[in-house]
Amino acid sequence: MAAQRPVFPEFDPDDVSSNPSGNRSFGEVVQQRMSRRAALKGGTAAAAGFLVAAQAGTGTAAAATPAGRGGGGGRPGGGSPRGLLGFTPVPTSTADDFTVPEGYETQVLIPWGTPIRPGGPRWRKDGSNSAEEQAEQIGMNHDGMHFFPLGNTREGSRRGLLVLNHEYVDQSLLFPDGAEEMTADKVRKALAAHGVSVVEIERRRDGDWHVVDSRRARRVTGSTPVDFSGPVKASHPSLRADNEPLGTLNNCSNGYTPWGTYLACEENWNNYFGTQDPSWTPTASQKRYGVSASGGGFRWHEADPRFDLAANPGEVNRFGWIVEIDPKNPDAKPVKRTALGRVKHEGCTVTESRGRVVAYTGDDQDGDYIYKFVGHGSWRVQRALGRSPLDHGTLYVARFDDDGSGEWLPLEHGTGALTTAGGWADQADVLLRTREAADAVGATKMDRPEWISVDPRTKDVYCTLTNGSGWNSAVSPRKPNPYGHIVRWTERGGDNAATTFEWDIFLLAGDPAYDDQVTLDESNLFGSPDGLAFDDDGRLWIQTDVSNSSQNLASKGYDNIGNNQMLAADPRTGEIRRFLTGPRGAEISGVTFTPDRRTMFVNVQHPGEATTAWGTPTPENPRAVSNWPDFDPEGRPRSATVVVRRTDGGVIGS
Repeated sequence: MAAQRPVFPEFDPDDVSSNPSGNRSFGEVVQQRMSRRAALKGGTAAAAGFLVAAQAGTGTAAAATPAGRGGGGGRPGGGSPRGLLGFTPVPTSTADDFTVPEGYETQVLIPWGTPIRPGGPRWRKDGSNSAEEQAEQIGMNHDGMHFFPLGNTREGSRRGLLVLNHEYVDQSLLFPDGAEEMTADKVRKALAAHGVSVVEIERRRDGDWHVVDSRRARRVTGSTPVDFSGPVKASHPSLRADNEPLGTLNNCSNGYTPWGTYLACEENWNNYFGTQDPSWTPTASQKRYGVSASGGGFRWHEADPRFDLAANPGEVNRFGWIVEIDPKNPDAKPVKRTALGRVKHEGCTVTESRGRVVAYTGDDQDGDYIYKFVGHGSWRVQRALGRSPLDHGTLYVARFDDDGSGEWLPLEHGTGALTTAGGWADQADVLLRTREAADAVGATKMDRPEWISVDPRTKDVYCTLTNGSGWNSAVSPRKPNPYGHIVRWTERGGDNAATTFEWDIFLLAGDPAYDDQVTLDESNLFGSPDGLAFDDDGRLWIQTDVSNSSQNLASKGYDNIGNNQMLAADPRTGEIRRFLTGPRGAEISGVTFTPDRRTMFVNVQHPGEATTAWGTPTPENPRAVSNWPDFDPEGRPRSATVVVRRTDGGVIGS
């Protein structure tokens, strides 16, 4: 008898599609291809084959390369590749703790409220820090991050700049009295807790990492002055507002460039805007982006007209961009690079192709798309000419075809449907309405595209699709798809700038107790893949973000999976092992390494947030769900960066 499948979790805003187009969904593509799949032979798919999930009984993901491409990573002469994973997997957990394998040690570093410089404003455990103090402290809800070494490999592996995003704020924990009443002071503090932190850290003789005094330390918040570059200028009529261009909000994942800058990615920016004006109605474009009078529950528009859609309509168009920050120049303004499009950017993964910059980004909403930006010419030449390589290039959106092929469709004014006669004024208009432009050219609807990572050995590209709602145009191999999956593609000729590709499913996540399509086992079962990153050895690190409305619940099919976690995969062998588990209510998000790969930094986001399984924090009891990491009987849970090291000083994961 087949296992009973769970009811899909209660929706969060990202699970509700705002895509009304008739474009084909990835689910429809998958179903047609699955009906024609060939047998798997020797770990490599036949030309019309289809790679799904794990090999039965092995607890491993599909290890073959995409259809039509030879295997990579094996030993000369056809021998089996040596595995990359050398640790004992940890079990699932429902404890309010952070657990790593035997032989590893951890250190909590820079939790929310830590001064960005020694001697700065101290954290107040009752949440009473002012907006001005918060602007000099580490922000809330850590997400994507990157370590920029200061010095050569040896020196840079013990000293560098850690740059990290703060995606959003939990207003019930941010303020001593919670969020029932919204005031201008509360909006200012919330803005100060958003954005990006830059801190200098070093590893000292005691073996621990410490924040050190640095002229480079700074906060970029929701109130920091910013510039715009590319086709959409700050002076564009759609961006005119009652205030100068300010801030960055809802920065989820990140990227970094070959020239040493950091990319912050604005995701659910629509949630911060609303209005109480009964005469206001959203335009078609605003509906496409989920902009509404009620907003996402922050209610800032009640206390600050900057976020009132009726009073200050241009401000909302200043968000939804990739933001470039120079971590080594504290005087440089953050710049919103508009040539990369305006969507709900989950991240921005940058690689190179014959000197050109290539940047991948997912639009994290059910039924939206995967994008790629390809720079014009050598990025080094562009830089030498005083131009940004992210201002000059072509933006594409992906179409996945049912024979395992795919095509990148250009989003260029004057091309295909994107003409003046078709209602598109110019390239700025295309970029301001990127979602609608992608609808018009026929992109493939996806299952909440999240993080994207490029294999440093093969240049294959991987993308997490965290889950799908099961609406009529399902966007996954399952309908519904409560557990998510990981898709992989190979660009034609191994060239990341190519306009065609071949794709497969690398992994189908889930619990075989509820879905008999899943063949993961107790050492690696998981759901809702989100964070994704390769290390330089080729290990693929997978982080999860199971919704707090589903976490730990049998009624949602998540009772065996436990708290959110991070796993490591070896794409050459398909092996996957669970590396760590997080505290209650938390998401595991953000990972980066020192150059010697002997220190890993991992973020724990929103521990203690309201969950169906554990309860809801209140001003009277902010510890109702979690008290991690301080476990102070009078404190509150705090997002934090955790340092992970092997006790013998070896390479992480090996």
